[in-house]
Amino acid sequence: MDYLEAMTAFVRAVELGSFSKAAAEAGLKVSTVSRYVSGLEADLGAALLNRSTRRLNLTEAGRLFYDRAVQILAEVDEARNATRSLNARPQGLLRINMPGAFGRRHVMPHITDFLAAYPDIKLDATLTDATVDLIETATDVAIRIGALVDSTLIAKKLAPQRRVLVASRDYLDRAPPLHEPADLGRHDCLSFALQPGDAWYFRASRDPSAAIGEIAVRGRLRANDSEALREAALAGLGIALLPTWLVSADVQKRQLVALLTEHEWLISPGAERAIWGVYPPKRTVSPKVRAFLAFIEQRFGQPAYWELTSCST
Repeated sequence: MDYLEAMTAFVRAVELGSFSKAAAEAGLKVSTVSRYVSGLEADLGAALLNRSTRRLNLTEAGRLFYDRAVQILAEVDEARNATRSLNARPQGLLRINMPGAFGRRHVMPHITDFLAAYPDIKLDATLTDATVDLIETATDVAIRIGALVDSTLIAKKLAPQRRVLVASRDYLDRAPPLHEPADLGRHDCLSFALQPGDAWYFRASRDPSAAIGEIAVRGRLRANDSEALREAALAGLGIALLPTWLVSADVQKRQLVALLTEHEWLISPGAERAIWGVYPPKRTVSPKVRAFLAFIEQRFGQPAYWELTSCST
């Protein structure tokens, strides 16, 4: 007896309410379905069904076996689908969502190569700093930055999210000396309006278990956009605490100076900050989503290519 085929016949007979319907659906003889169920009962040593002329009723043993059989058959289908998807060709419409500044700088420049590598994929890209509902908007995958909030989404870490203190040489030439974090209290600090309070945080080392220090900051400019704070820093308006993916090129070109780089800097303490690829939970990740995440992770590199430029004074 083919046990999986027998289990399938039993489950469908229960769900359809008769051997004849289960047999017709599977293209089998009614006698074959009956023989499968009898074989299961003989193997288990228990009656699974109370048969009548009108309907099939599960026994207590039958209910237990049916519930487990449904789970087993679902797992078998999932295993088959997952294995098949490994060799499936990525294709179809891929809807992606990403933050505006990061997407423009570090995703869209790679899209030409991605589409060339996967000619059967069509791409619908949305760049917005608003957090969209992936299921409601039918978005396949999103890039999110920071600490992940609790959700049912599946997350894959693509790169760390690291921040650095930066200022222009013009500002530093006319500002008070800056030798340690406490000196920030005497400086114009360009604050991110979405951070929890008027403080910046730091670790004296890059050990995640190290104590976190807190520095109150003040300044004459506050903005809710990282690119606006970068422009203000370039213009010499003060010190900004910005992501390395946004300012490492400016540091490399000596348009900005990275400060106090022996410390790790944060705009708030708490859970790990990173750049994530997130997607709705599905039993099998579609080939197009898997292809995009693998491609973009490879392009970012380990460490991410924007971390390779020097962020030191």
